[in-house]
Amino acid sequence: MAVKDRDRFSTAARLRVLGEQTAARVYRSQTKRQARRSRLTGRAALLVLVVCSLVVALAYPMRQYVSQRADIAEQRREQAARRAAVERLRDEKARWQDDAYAEQRIRERLHYVRPGETGFIVIDPDAAKPSRAEQGSSDRPWYSNVWDGVDKADRTDDE
Repeated sequence: MAVKDRDRFSTAARLRVLGEQTAARVYRSQTKRQARRSRLTGRAALLVLVVCSLVVALAYPMRQYVSQRADIAEQRREQAARRAAVERLRDEKARWQDDAYAEQRIRERLHYVRPGETGFIVIDPDAAKPSRAEQGSSDRPWYSNVWDGVDKADRTDDE
């Protein structure tokens, strides 16, 4: 037994026992780390799954929200443009309520003259006279457009 006790306390025996104990501790710590890693990986996977489901659940409502905000902004721009047009038309209506303005516009557009006045239309002699087909409807007096419309309506398709 003395040999066994001596062998037990020898340096080689103590180193072998320390190596085995260290190997056992390293193995246990590795399995604990792996267990901890797998537990964290499961938590991370669950967290990723929750975040992805939230993104998917909120994607459509957010898209709708952004789209509706853009529609609202467009409607407000249109409303502002229409209000400006209404204001412009109110101003024009107010101008037409003035008899002097109405008379001026009638004399200018329809070539009316007061009794006792002589109406003149000055034509530039240097300008080449375009044919009726070349002349636009806005370049001619209003009565020419009316008569052209009557002539077109009076014609039949077989003529």
